[in-house]
Amino acid sequence: MILVGLILAGAAVCVAVGIIAENTAPATLSVFGQHVPGVTSQAQVFVAGVIVTIFFVIGLTIASLALGRSMRVRRELRELREEHEESLTTLEMERQQFQRELARARARGGVPQTTSDIPVAGHRDPVSPFFDQSA
Repeated sequence: MILVGLILAGAAVCVAVGIIAENTAPATLSVFGQHVPGVTSQAQVFVAGVIVTIFFVIGLTIASLALGRSMRVRRELRELREEHEESLTTLEMERQQFQRELARARARGGVPQTTSDIPVAGHRDPVSPFFDQSA
């Protein structure tokens, strides 16, 4: 969109330069050597200038809006990256803390629970009378 706005503004400038450079008579309008039909008074030449100016302003507005949006998106992406890095750092610190706690628990002689000691839903313990179906 920035490019479209700049192209539109540039085209308006080119047309304005062409009008200024080619017009020698006060009530005719020619652009790059071509006479513009229907323009026979100074008021019509003025209106043509206003139209070119409007296109120039529209082009600059499109370019500035697109540039602002682009900058806003880049800022948001940068903030999201920083937030992501911060959360990764926090998770890494928590992981290291848990590893230290586990190492301390093992060093004190405490027997940590292994995955085979954790009960699993739907798994029947054959020595438990509660799940013994033979009774």
